[in-house]
Amino acid sequence: MKGILDKNMAKKHKPSKAGSPAVVSRRKQKARKRKIPWLWIILGTAALFFLVAVLIQKPATSQGSEIPAVQAYEKYQQGAFFLDVRSQAEWNQVHIARSTLIPLDELQSRLVEIPRDQDVVVVCLSGKRSKEGMTILQQAGFSRASCLTGGLTAWKAAGYPLEGTNP
Repeated sequence: MKGILDKNMAKKHKPSKAGSPAVVSRRKQKARKRKIPWLWIILGTAALFFLVAVLIQKPATSQGSEIPAVQAYEKYQQGAFFLDVRSQAEWNQVHIARSTLIPLDELQSRLVEIPRDQDVVVVCLSGKRSKEGMTILQQAGFSRASCLTGGLTAWKAAGYPLEGTNP
C-alpha cells in the first residue's frame, strides 16, 4: 500500500507537462503566429483607407485647375471673365479680346474688381504667372478660378482671337 501511495504522491508532486516553461513558450509562439496574419490584414486595410482618403480629398481641395486652350476658348465663348496678370507693356502688345488686365503684383489688392459669380480664367504669356494668380484667387475664395495652360502662346497657336499692337 505504501508503494501505491508513494506513486500517487509522486504524481501529485510531479510538475505537469502542460505548465512546463517549454510548453508555455510553444503555446505563445503558436498564438503569435495566429495573430500575425490578422495584423497584416489590419495594417493593409488601414493603409488602403488612408490612400482612398487622400485621393478623395485631392479633387475636393483643388476647385480651380489648369485648362487647355480649347477649354478656355469654350469658357470665353460662354462669357467667362478673362484675367490677364502680365504687365501693362506686355498687355499692350498682345492680349485676349475682352480680357481684363490686373498685373500679378497688384492682384491681391484689386480682388474687388473680379466677379465672384462667374468663371475666371487667369492668363499670362506661358502659364507660370497665371498659376500664381489662380492660387491667389483660390485663397481669396474664388472657387471658379482656373488658368490657361501654356498661356497666350497656346491660345495664339490655336488661332483664337487676340488684340494689341502685335497680335
